[in-house]
Parts: sequence; C-alpha cells; structure tokens
Amino acid sequence: MAGAEGDDSLYPIAVLIDELRNEDVQLRLNSIKKLSTIALALEVERTRTELLPFLTDTIYDEDEVLLALAEQLGSFTVLVGGPEFVHCLLPPLESLATVEETVVRDKAVESLRKISQEHSPVDLEVHFVPLVKRLASGDWFTSRTSACGLFSVCYPHVSSTVKAEIRQHFRTLCSDDTPMVRRAASSKLGEFAKVLELDYVKSDIIPLFTALASDEQDSVRLLAVESGVSIATLLPQEDLEDLVMPTLRQAAEDKSWRVRYMVADKFSELQKAVGPEITKNDLVPAFQNLLKDCEAEVRTAAANKVKVFCESLPEDSRETIIMTHILPCVKELVSDTNQHVKSALASVIMGLSTILGKDNTVEHLLPLFLVQLKDEYPEVRLNIISNLDCVNEVIGIRQLSQSLLPAIVELAEDAKWRVRLAIIEYMPLLAGQLGVEFFDEKLNSLCMAWLIDHVYAIREAATCNLMKLVEKFGAEWAQNTIVPKVLGMANDSNYLHRMTTLFCINALSEVCGQEITTKHMLPVVLKMSTDQVANVRFNVARCLQKIGPVLDSSALQAEVKPVLEKLATDQDMDVKYFALDAISVITLINGHAVYDSM
Repeated sequence: MAGAEGDDSLYPIAVLIDELRNEDVQLRLNSIKKLSTIALALEVERTRTELLPFLTDTIYDEDEVLLALAEQLGSFTVLVGGPEFVHCLLPPLESLATVEETVVRDKAVESLRKISQEHSPVDLEVHFVPLVKRLASGDWFTSRTSACGLFSVCYPHVSSTVKAEIRQHFRTLCSDDTPMVRRAASSKLGEFAKVLELDYVKSDIIPLFTALASDEQDSVRLLAVESGVSIATLLPQEDLEDLVMPTLRQAAEDKSWRVRYMVADKFSELQKAVGPEITKNDLVPAFQNLLKDCEAEVRTAAANKVKVFCESLPEDSRETIIMTHILPCVKELVSDTNQHVKSALASVIMGLSTILGKDNTVEHLLPLFLVQLKDEYPEVRLNIISNLDCVNEVIGIRQLSQSLLPAIVELAEDAKWRVRLAIIEYMPLLAGQLGVEFFDEKLNSLCMAWLIDHVYAIREAATCNLMKLVEKFGAEWAQNTIVPKVLGMANDSNYLHRMTTLFCINALSEVCGQEITTKHMLPVVLKMSTDQVANVRFNVARCLQKIGPVLDSSALQAEVKPVLEKLATDQDMDVKYFALDAISVITLINGHAVYDSM
C-alpha cells in the first residue's frame, strides 16, 4: 500500500492507513470508522486487492476496533464493485466470526447475513456456503457458534444437494460437545425451520427440537422453548398435538425455573400458534401451574400474561374458563408475598373487567382492586390507578366512586410523600377519566390541599398538576374554580404558601390566556411586590418576567415596569438582580410588540 504516498491526492488516505497500524487504539478506531472514505479514495480495484487483504491480515486487535470493522464491512458492497465482487468481503468477515469476543462475532455474523442477500445463487454456492461449512466444522467453538446464524440465509437459494449438506451440518451442531454451540443452534432452530420444506421440518427439525429441549444444560433448553413456538406456527393443526405439544408440556414443568420462565414469557405467542382447541385442553392447565409456580420470577412472567391469555381464549368458553380456572389463581396472586408478582398483576388485572362484563367485575374483580389499592407497595397501587379507565367503561362512575375512590383519597393523603407525589402525577389522567363534575365534587379539594403541603416536591408537582387540569377542563373552569383559590393564598401568613401562589400564576398564565392573567392574576402579583419577605419579592420579579409575554403591551408599560423599577432599588441583592433581569426581558418583549404593531 506504499503507492499511496506518491500521489498528493492520496496523502490523507496514507495517513489514515498509517493510523490503522498505529499503536494508539483510539487512532486505529478512528481510522476504521473512516474505512469507507479510504475505500472510496482507493477505488474498487485497490480496495479489493490491497485494502481487504491488509484488513484480513490485521485481525488481531482490540475488541472495539474489531467490532467497528465488522460493522463497517456489512455495508461495503458498493465499495468493492457491487454484488459481482461481494464475495471479496468474506475472508475478513470469516476471520472476525471466529474471534473470542462474542459481540464482535455477533456483529460479523450480522454483516455476513446482510451481504449474503447480495450474492447470486451461483456465488452463494461457490463462495458463501463453503465459508459456512468451514465455520461449522472449525476447531474452535467460536467459529461453530457463528455458523449457526448463517444456515437460514443461504438455504433457500441453493440446490437440493447443497441443501442436504447444510441440513447435515446443522444436525451435527445441534449435538455438538460444547454447550455454547448447542445453545447457538437451539436459538437458531426456529429461524432455520422457517426456511425448510415442511417434510424436513417434520423429519429433521422436530427430533432436533425434542433433543435440545431435553438437553442437560438449562440455557439450551430455554432457547429451545422459543424455537418451539416458532416451529408450532409452521405445522398443520393435526401434527401439533403429536409433534410439539409433549415437548412444550415437559418444558412448562421443567426442573429449571429459567425454562419455566421462558414458557411463561412466550405463552401468548404459543397460544396463538397452537389455536383454540389445544389452548383449552393443554394450555389452560399449564397456565394455572405457571401462575402457582414456586419461583416468583415465573409467577411474575405468567401474571403479566393474564389479560392477553384471557382475551385470546375461545369466545364460546372464555367466561367459564376464566371464572373456573384463572380467577382462583388471580385471587391468590393479589396477596402474593412478592411485590413484583403483585405489581405485574396490577398492571393487567383491570383489563379483565372488559372481558368479564359488569356483574362479574362488581362481584369478583372490585374486591381484588380494593385489596391492591391498599397494598403496601406503591407500584402496585399506582398500576391499579393508572388503569382505572378500563373499569370505568364497564361499571360506570357511580360504582367506581363508591368502591375505589375512597382508597384513592386515602393514598392522596398518605404519610409517605412519594406516594402522594405519585398520586398527583396520575391526577390529570383520573380527571380525564372521571369528568369535570365528578372531579370538582370529589377531588378538587385534594388538589388545592397539595399546594400547601409541607414538602416542596409536592407543592411543585401540585402546581404542574393544576396547569394540566386547566388544559383538560379549559380556562373558564379555571377562572371559576381554581384561580380564586390560588389567589386567596397570596394573603396566607406562611410565606412559602404565598410563594406557591406565584409559582401557580407562572404555570397558569400560559394556559389561562391574556384576559384572565391581566384581569385577575396580575393585580395580585403587583400587590405582592411589597411583601416583607425578600424571597417573595424576588419571586414577584421572576413571575412578572414569566407572565410578561402573555400580557398586552399597555399593561407591561403602565403597571409592570414601574413595579420592577421599584424592586430594582430594593435593599436585597437577590431582589435587585432578578428585577433588573426582568426589566431587560420585559423591555425586549415591549420592543417586539411595538415593532409588530408598526
């Protein structure tokens, strides 16, 4: 590659190439990231004959450099002369697919899969398939694990003879001595099955699936579960019961909780794959067992699937199955010893009300919701509150207010301030679900009480909450309901509450608009400029600066500016600083207003 030094235009490229050899890892990494620039300058022929062999020879580098190289080569097709020459990229990627670091190998396989699409069927057989075979029969397990991810991309495009060889290689890897290789094969089994002809799925894949699902290593068995779900989608209904279900039933009762967890996690996909009959006969009892599993992680995964599982049950027997088989398990989970199980259930249980209807919800589900609303863990309570709208649709607001609302009010006054904070954050959502009349009757007083809470974070959140409520219910509602109460706090003996008035005005001016801000709020702010507490006075200056853009220019000139000028001569340094800052902003706003009217 020394020829690059004779040509001035190639000098920067020579520098980049030198950097590829540099001892400093960061310089080598930078150069690798600019590899496409080097290739463009060298042009396609020199990239093929000089750059790629050079890169192939230097694959003994730091992992981050190799990772960047593996990624770059995946989009190099154009730079080597297009699909006709894409096979030139295989040698460096083959070397990268055998290195020790997993992330590098994975990236190399990803790039190989990408460029396999650009090979012609002939090139696939001549260049790509031999690479896959070499990796599959390599001495090191690293190359054999990489091979597992490449079978499915070349299989559909090659001749039947080569297909038979590919299937044989995959079979061999599924029974490899090294667990890491069997794990890789197990994870790719479903993907490989999707490109095989149905007969071979039955004759080749099913025995491999059965073997891998009985492997001594649980990490192999759990990956086989995922592949089993994919395989189930490929088989006709009549073959599922004999070929797949015995293995999946066994997995649902596996001695390793990680395998049972995987079954629970993939349960809705499995349900979709096997259809209503097998679901009724096989999956309902399996799901019950997973909900009662001795390991909390498994119960959590199953609890997460309760709503989806129930929704997908056959319509004619859905209600009976839920009431007879699923609800008793759900009742137990509501008082589970593990908070993650209860939290997972709380995030989906409300959805059952739309499936079971009004009477069942009132009789069977409401008592469970109440238990969860009073749970010791905040997350459980919040998951119930955030899904109230599902229940509201089914049983109506009256029923909801009688049963659940007292529990919500109790939480809103909880001794732990973080619980109160979380309820405030859900208040706009609740307000939207319950409507303005109900909100005014039941929850308005709570929202106002939060404004004088002893914790600053609560007062701040309550201010933000008011703004969101006005966005929901409108400025007229604010003028009649919220604004008078907020302004009343300006006369409070506690200066912190007087400051909250200013913070509320800051937030409300944006959503209430010019008329309400000028007519109702501004006079109160101006009056507070003579407050005895300096903190209040400098917050008046900040407030006037904040609401300035909402006010009209005559109010700014006649009312706001004189007050700010007075505050700018205040004894307190902070008051003076914020007043001067506000004057400069207000002058700017006023200038724009005058300019716009010209």
